[in-house]
Amino acid sequence: MPPLAAESIRTERLVLLPLAVEHADEMAKALGDPSLHTFIGGAPDTAEALRSRYARMLAGAPDPAVSWCNWVISLRAESCLAGTVQATVSPSGHGRAAEVSWVVGTPWQRRGVATEAARALVGWLADRSVHTAVAHVHPDHLASAAVAAAAGLRPTDRVQDGEVRWQADLAVSPRPS
Repeated sequence: MPPLAAESIRTERLVLLPLAVEHADEMAKALGDPSLHTFIGGAPDTAEALRSRYARMLAGAPDPAVSWCNWVISLRAESCLAGTVQATVSPSGHGRAAEVSWVVGTPWQRRGVATEAARALVGWLADRSVHTAVAHVHPDHLASAAVAAAAGLRPTDRVQDGEVRWQADLAVSPRPS
């Protein structure tokens, strides 16, 4: 299967823009609240650290069979970046599977931004013949669990590094030509 590449995805309020190194300065501000690291650990990255990380991400996965698809979440009405979504797409026994994640800056939380972005991402993956979407959510992170559920994922009994595996079997449809 050919690798996937992030493409712009439009929703009612958002545009998911393929990640670019140039997004680092605005994203450092958008994701600068230390409370975003409550469940994942660490601390907010500086713009310089994000530029370096984004450059590595854009270089692609070391395994050519794996696609790293990364987007920034742009709020159309506010003309600003509010977070990120990502999918690591890998071959599996049945075709392709994707590990997905999302993060939305504190000022834009509780507005449905993460839910809208995650739904758009999962839909985009299904349209590209990805059969399974997986996310790992800390059991105490109720907001992320709600986003995962709204995107069609369901909790499983599997736990990895203290996080519950959520999974959706996507209704795979052929990509429009």
